[in-house]
This record gives sequence, structure tokens and C-alpha cells, in this order.
Amino acid sequence: MTPSHRTGGLSRRHFALVLPSALLASGASGCAAPHQGTGRPGDPIVLTLLSHYASGTLKEALQRPVDEWNATHDRVKVRAKAVEFTDLLTTFMVRQAAGQGADIIHPYCLWNGQLVQAGVLRPAPSEHAEEIRRGYGGAAVGASSVGGKIYGYPTEVQTYALYYNKRLLREAGIARPPRTWRELEEAAYRTARRDRYGNTLVQGFGLSTYDDSTTVGQTLALLNAAGGAFVSADGRSTAIDSPAGRAVFDLEHRLVVKGASAPGVNVYKAFQSGQVAMVVSAGWWTGSLKTEMGKDYHDVGVAPLPVPEADDRRATLSTGFMLGVNTASEHPREAWEFLRWLNTEKVSVKSAKKGATATRMSSLQVSVGSLTGRAEDMRTLLSEGSDPNLHPFLDALAYAVPEPNVAGAQQAKSMLRKNIEALWTGQQSVDESLRTIRRQVDQEVSRSW
Repeated sequence: MTPSHRTGGLSRRHFALVLPSALLASGASGCAAPHQGTGRPGDPIVLTLLSHYASGTLKEALQRPVDEWNATHDRVKVRAKAVEFTDLLTTFMVRQAAGQGADIIHPYCLWNGQLVQAGVLRPAPSEHAEEIRRGYGGAAVGASSVGGKIYGYPTEVQTYALYYNKRLLREAGIARPPRTWRELEEAAYRTARRDRYGNTLVQGFGLSTYDDSTTVGQTLALLNAAGGAFVSADGRSTAIDSPAGRAVFDLEHRLVVKGASAPGVNVYKAFQSGQVAMVVSAGWWTGSLKTEMGKDYHDVGVAPLPVPEADDRRATLSTGFMLGVNTASEHPREAWEFLRWLNTEKVSVKSAKKGATATRMSSLQVSVGSLTGRAEDMRTLLSEGSDPNLHPFLDALAYAVPEPNVAGAQQAKSMLRKNIEALWTGQQSVDESLRTIRRQVDQEVSRSW
């Protein structure tokens, strides 16, 4: 979908919802716009950066480079603010309408089309756009672009692969993780176990209705592996009602009907407790599993996502975030310069071999168990002593397909989730699900925002 280049205020349509008045208050959520200085000595420019890194290790990891910048730059200071991820998109949109938008924002790339259409994101200047094209993989660049224009520096990038329990596969007589869908399905049936009352003891392949990222992420990763797409190239219709989409839905439907999958089970908890043999998920989960599983983590393996046939080209899903500059910022040049410093300037890496360097953002992401789209940095940071389970996600940066980010992408994703769940729970057939998705999503992504 061709993005709007409107840079003024947002249309009333975007704010038809009744929103909490606290979000509009100047002090709400700790995100008040600070006084914007002149840049003269004693009165520095203060840039606000709004993200979802609101607590724990994420908050601490972001604050470290912000503190470093502030300690070494007198004229321009950065103030990091945060809200919980579930409030992030609403906060971007509401604060923009109230004239309180942050200078720098950290959106989930799925929202980029909506934010561009709403006049929130400023296109990257040509010199920054060129640095982004040179420094990042294609999936990361694609996720940070709308209508062919780049709007920010990719930060966290997640690719999807197959997690598996080595012990459960070994006990079922399976020597290696599946490489094709046929092998995947056979392994799922062989590892699945139920008690005499029909209750699931072990899911062979974990399908889960836990959240959007689980339900939809699994399905879109398999769809990409089959050579399919969720949204058409022009962004104006769904493309899931295709042979590839039908193959994915047929596969998932069989796994549920034949008892290898139990979508009502929380797959995150079940996998940790050895009750799921295989599941498709993103690389962020690796760090959580290591922490939660303790010594049992040695049973966890990660393999590339299986493809329908052995000679098929690999593909999977990637999702991510980026840092961009608000159209309403009074200091865009300074904001872009901070982002260049954070995302492209190389610094020494103590944990890697002597003389190794990486960007501050790449080091930040690896410190919290994530990846960026800078494959060179990732190879440096993961070269020695790192978890081998992270390497399939790094390899996938070369062939991953970014999540579509057209203007109605978030709504389309929610509709896709509802229909997938209706298929898994027996409320709809494969044909009914595909037809309903086509009708609902076409209406959503083709309308004018």
C-alpha cells in the first residue's frame, strides 16, 4: 500500500475510541515532553526516546548507552522513557494527537505502515538510509521500510526456527530433528502421548492459542517456508488463500485432529516441563528457556524450520523493532545523529576475541538474549562460548521474510489469529477459514486509513 506522506496532525478517525484521559495528561506514564533547550551552553537540547523497555534487564540495557551518550555529549542529551508493550502503539498515537510525541520512538515494525499513514514517522535522510541498507540484512531493512522508503534503524530482530526436546525425540527412536514437513508430521505422531482418558501428556508438535506472536508467528513461519505470503506484494489484499496457505492449514488441522497438537495448552510452560516435543518459535525464547529450565536445558535443541520438500529453498518469518524519528520532533538532525551513534558506530567488545568490535545496539541486544539484523556483529558477539541454540536464528537472517507492515497490519494479524484458532478448535474447516480470512483481511488492508 502506498504510504501517505501527510506530516500534519492525525485524522479524527484514528481517535474515535474512548481513551483514558490519563494518557493525555502531561505527566502520564512518566512520558511528559521535557523542556526543549536551545542548544546553548547550559541549555542543552533534550531528546526523548520512547520504547517498551520498561523494566528489568531491558530497561537497564538501554540505559547504559544512553548514559554513555549523555556523559560524552554536552549539547544534546537523551532521556529514555518507557511504557509496557501492550500500551505502546496507543501511546504513540494518542501522544502524537496531543502534541506530546517523543522525538525518537521504538515501534514494533508491524505498525510502521499505520504510523507512516498517520504522519508519525519521518523518513530516514538519504545518508542514514544508505547506512541502513549497507549494514543490515534484507529482512531487517524490509521491516523498517514502508512503500520502499526506510524509516529507521532496525534494532531487535527475531527469526523463527524449530525448538525440539532431544530426550523426547530420542525416546521415540528419532535420531535427528525433522527437515521436511513429512518428517515433522511423523515425528509429531510418534512423540505425542495421551493418558487412557484422552488427556494430553505430551504434544508432538506444539500449537498454542497463547497470543498473537505464538499463534500467528508459527503459522506465518510455516507459510513462508512453503513459499507463500500473508499479504500480496502491493499490500492491498491477502495472499494466504493459496496452495501454500492451504498446505499449512491442512498440516495444522491434521496435527490437531490426530491428537499430536493440543492448542489449548500453554506451550511455553509445557515445553519447559518436557510436555512438548517440538514447537516453532522465535529466538528470544532461548534465553528464557535457559533460565527457567536449569539443568534440563541440555535437552533443548534448535534446528532450521522444516520445509515441505527436501530440495525446497529455506524460508521463515522475521519480526522486529526499529528506532525512528518523529515527524513532530523539533530536532530531527540531532535525533538521527544519536541513532547513528547507537546503531552504526563500532566499539570494542570485551567478551569476543582481541580487537573485535560491534555496534552498541548489537551488544545491547545480545546482552538480553536477542539478535539484531547486523549479521557481522552477531557473528562477532556469538563467536566464542555462546549458546549454539542461537546460531540457527542467526543463520536465518539470510533467508527470513519480514512480517508485512501495511497500514492495517495489526488488525489483519488479529483477524488471522481468530480464524486460525477457529480452525484449531474445530469451529471452521480449512475452506471456511481461508475464505473468512480472505474476506476480512482484504477489507482491512484495502481501506483508506
